[in-house]
Amino acid sequence: MRHPVRLILALHNHQPVGNFDHVFEQAYVDSYRPFLDVFARYPNLKIALHTSGSLMEWLDQRHPEYVDQLAELVRLGRIEILGGPFYEPILAMIPSRDRIGQITAYRHWLKERLGADVRGMWVPERVWESGFTADVVDAGIEYTVLDDFHFKCAGVEDERLFGYMVTEDEGRVLSVFPGSERLRYLIPFADPKATIDYLAELSHRHHDAVAVFGDDGEKFGTWPNTKKHVYEDGWLVRFFDALSAQADWLHTTTFGETIDQVPPAGKVYIPDCSYREMTEWALPAQRLVEYETLSHQMHDDPRWQSLRRFVRGGFWRNFRVKYPEADEMYARMMMVSRRLHDSWESGAVDRNLEQAQRSLYRAQCNCGWWHGAFGGIYLPHLRNAIYHHLITADNLIDRAAGKNGPWVDAAADDYNFDGRQEVCLSNDKLLALIAPSMGGQLTELDVRSIGHNLGASFTRQAEAYHAKVRQGERQDHGACASIHDRVVFKQAGLDQRLQYDAYRRKSLIDLFFDADATLDAVARGAAPQRGDFVGGAYEARVRRKPQRIQVQLTRDGSASGVPLRISKAITLDAGSPMIEVAYLLENLPPNHPLHFACEWNFAGLPAGADDRFFTGADGCRLGQLGARLDLDDQTQLSLTDQWLGISVVMQCSRPTRFWTFPIETVSQSEGGFELVHQSTAVLPHWIVTADHQGRWGVSFTIRLDTSAAETRHSPEAAAAAVC
Repeated sequence: MRHPVRLILALHNHQPVGNFDHVFEQAYVDSYRPFLDVFARYPNLKIALHTSGSLMEWLDQRHPEYVDQLAELVRLGRIEILGGPFYEPILAMIPSRDRIGQITAYRHWLKERLGADVRGMWVPERVWESGFTADVVDAGIEYTVLDDFHFKCAGVEDERLFGYMVTEDEGRVLSVFPGSERLRYLIPFADPKATIDYLAELSHRHHDAVAVFGDDGEKFGTWPNTKKHVYEDGWLVRFFDALSAQADWLHTTTFGETIDQVPPAGKVYIPDCSYREMTEWALPAQRLVEYETLSHQMHDDPRWQSLRRFVRGGFWRNFRVKYPEADEMYARMMMVSRRLHDSWESGAVDRNLEQAQRSLYRAQCNCGWWHGAFGGIYLPHLRNAIYHHLITADNLIDRAAGKNGPWVDAAADDYNFDGRQEVCLSNDKLLALIAPSMGGQLTELDVRSIGHNLGASFTRQAEAYHAKVRQGERQDHGACASIHDRVVFKQAGLDQRLQYDAYRRKSLIDLFFDADATLDAVARGAAPQRGDFVGGAYEARVRRKPQRIQVQLTRDGSASGVPLRISKAITLDAGSPMIEVAYLLENLPPNHPLHFACEWNFAGLPAGADDRFFTGADGCRLGQLGARLDLDDQTQLSLTDQWLGISVVMQCSRPTRFWTFPIETVSQSEGGFELVHQSTAVLPHWIVTADHQGRWGVSFTIRLDTSAAETRHSPEAAAAAVC
């Protein structure tokens, strides 16, 4: 006997903070606009829609007519608007106060702009921990949707996955719907009949079943090859026609209507989880290879379907272990969030703090914090956007605190929560984070005037999918398939570009090479490291004067079997956009030259463009920022990014040899495997010969000139542009 089936079609539309404007526009043209145009022609159908705040703000600015149409469809009861944290952060990534703040702020925005009474929310990337329940309910949310995988991990039987259940934390009760993985893979890739047949099976097995499709709206036009499939080949029209033709038993509805009309199927406590693929991506690369191998071996085993419900991958928070760059962003975000919270708690009321909160929320957007089928953390423009908004928030908090004019400060704390202290050296122009326990390296260098972190580099490491790169597997470019199943190479020869780093690609890295080491060998990672200073712990001491602060770092180690001491001092003056660095090597043996280098990595200055280039002391261009340079007898080297409006000028106290080379990663995105420029490595290096006291020293400065950017954004320049 056929029973009614309630089908909830929940689309999640999202573009991250920092994504290129043309990507937003293309997604609008390929997905958001055409989907709504087709849907509007079927007045008998209903959907639930979540649009992230970053995308909604862009739509409201660029295509307000689209937002107006959404508001009208909301008024007609055809679209249920789902809320969520405003700028799509992973809830596990941000403190409780920001979870509640983001969800509440977006509910208010959606009410004001769309007239939507938001009762439910979309959980970003369906990353869930049981402790979120109280925060979500406290933010005014009644229900949400996760994946059926979450419920299976809680031990819920398959036959109970066609309704909704309630969960609870600290007495707060939240209704939770299981989204169907089967529907995620059928829609929109399989013929509409396959979906109807699947739902028909449910109608025979269940009384008043609720089936939920919850997935990316970009699957309908933006994912590779889907625009032709969904619109030009008529898949969406055929799908809506098929739903309409079965209206006697198949009813499209919303979460809110279901909550109001159907009782819950029981109670469940959902373990820490995400959708299945995400739990796999969170595993370390080698563990993921083992997981995929085991899954493949077990695929045809008759026991696998029963066993796989008890098998899952890793824990989302371990992305911050898998990718130290994510941990760095998290630590910096927590610094800003804590500063803002302390400012509010002190009773301060200032428009700057309100703006700082919005910048903090934008910086919490999740896409640049992890990596799976999308480029994610491998995309520099997403990481740069995170830091831009964090630095902007920091500047606004300083302004609210009355920190005007030149100033300088230093503080030490365990900023990255690893049990060891870091040093934060800052003034009104720059902020530098130094990790004494990690080779005394400079891990972050913020240029306040343009909101840019020159230290947002990326360290190359193995990925499970690199095996496919080496094998050169390829799939037909014209095939319409899930991004999880595609193998496409956006460039040739990527197997030759795979390279892994032996240490973090940061700055102030103390290296020792053989005397005959070459640029090529160093760039390829083939030059043996002869010292033990790269990751060794340095002792740190801070020296203060009213307008000048210095961090002194010292380590006793060895190079090429020779015991020696390295001392390096980093100095910052109030009002100065310049870092001074001084090195002293002591206890050097006579007549025993050593090849010493200090590596710097400058991030966010892309290669492959003529307006990004090196210059020497004479001002002559030496090549684009992606160039390999081997320079002798230099005292100055500059890196200029005219688009960003910055020049990084390195000036040395003694004649210096410079090596430069690009740091590039091979990573996957929804479009295929690609090569991405991450940073420009600059290594001043010397053949060190001890003086009569067994010492050798050098000093240099790093000056950050942003006058071009500041002139471009000055009121006078804006007035001239208008004229």
